[in-house]
Amino acid sequence: MTATGAITDVAGIRVGHVQKTGDGWLSGVTVILPPPGTVGSVDVRGGGPATHETDSLDPTTLSSNVDAVVLTGGSAYGLATAGGAMRWCEENGRGFAVPGGLVPIVPAAAIFDLGRGGDFAARPGEEMGYAATVDAASRQEGHDVERGNVGAGTGAAIGRGTYKGGVGTASLTLDNGVTVGAIAVVNALGLPFGTSGEPETGASTRRVSDLPPLNTTLVVVATNAVMDTADCKRTASAAHAGLARALNPSHTLADGDTVFALATGVVALDRSTPMARQISLITLQSAAADVVRLAILDGIAQAEAVTTAAGTLGAYGR
Repeated sequence: MTATGAITDVAGIRVGHVQKTGDGWLSGVTVILPPPGTVGSVDVRGGGPATHETDSLDPTTLSSNVDAVVLTGGSAYGLATAGGAMRWCEENGRGFAVPGGLVPIVPAAAIFDLGRGGDFAARPGEEMGYAATVDAASRQEGHDVERGNVGAGTGAAIGRGTYKGGVGTASLTLDNGVTVGAIAVVNALGLPFGTSGEPETGASTRRVSDLPPLNTTLVVVATNAVMDTADCKRTASAAHAGLARALNPSHTLADGDTVFALATGVVALDRSTPMARQISLITLQSAAADVVRLAILDGIAQAEAVTTAAGTLGAYGR
């Protein structure tokens, strides 16, 4: 397999960010806008999730398509941003057809960053969700994705708030032409494996025990493969292995770890025999776990040091 750069290496996937900093703000929204007809599902493993419309992505439900995925700051309050993405989708003819109109399928998930800019009430809402969707729609095919402290990763932190987290992305292309990409918003209780968790010089001097265990890592995995909702569900489940390989601990009671999986349906997998189908899906799902790990580590590496009302959050690994 060949390593490439971003989730937008999957043809048709676009990413938009909107964020606010200063005047009590340190939060934002990231929207992943797939091409029409994209199939999707989700797997939630954290004990403290903040999610919207995830039930509609179950393989047993009526609709299999996903019109947009919203990743946001603001904890449960920030889920209002999905309304903005839904409004854009309706205006642009995307959604599940019902008598009289369309109902866009826009799942969302949020990280906890409330108060990190100084004002607990400074959190994203519908207008920021709309703006992030407009930003995604304005991007060119295969565009570069902004990383670090942008969009939903603006107020992200890791190690119970000791270091900055952020947005990261990565992709892999398999020998059969299937591309698997991921974007991650890393706001984890844990730290990368192999680290002590001791603050660097210049990092916050607050004790870990003084920091609130309110955290989450959000991931969207996308592929150009042809898959149904059940395949996407299994891929989202397998991709959680990459999260566990990147962060220690992960999937805790205080994390809302959530993985969405999207399939744009361009490249057919080998399904000539039951064994060929199994091998094709296992290979793709193994790549999904690998690319999630890479995206999470990228998000941490891209994070910048910022000062919040609570103190200085050091950039991890710098």
